[in-house]
Amino acid sequence: MADYYINIFMNDEKQKKLDGAGLADQIKDVDGKKAIQVEVSAKEHKKLIKGFPDLVFDASNACVIPETAETTLLDIICNMKTIDVMKVAIMKIYSPLAGKAPRSAMR
Repeated sequence: MADYYINIFMNDEKQKKLDGAGLADQIKDVDGKKAIQVEVSAKEHKKLIKGFPDLVFDASNACVIPETAETTLLDIICNMKTIDVMKVAIMKIYSPLAGKAPRSAMR
């Protein structure tokens, strides 16, 4: 069992993508809505919190990431045909330099 989860709630378009990737069996019922839950380790959780300071985790340690990051994550899931993608996806959705000035501007 994972430490944390990212919930991706389904709509028709997202569900079609998952069906096309053969992952329809990964869809669960989360709070009365269809969703997939992507497992997140404690280390990846720290990166998500750093990259998205407004991120809120619920009582079950699950969150919903911003739409652009969610789209990227869903694309990675569909391309790799698995929901076990956070080791790869964290590098695409987390930017450690986001919001920081370039070094040359700091001189």
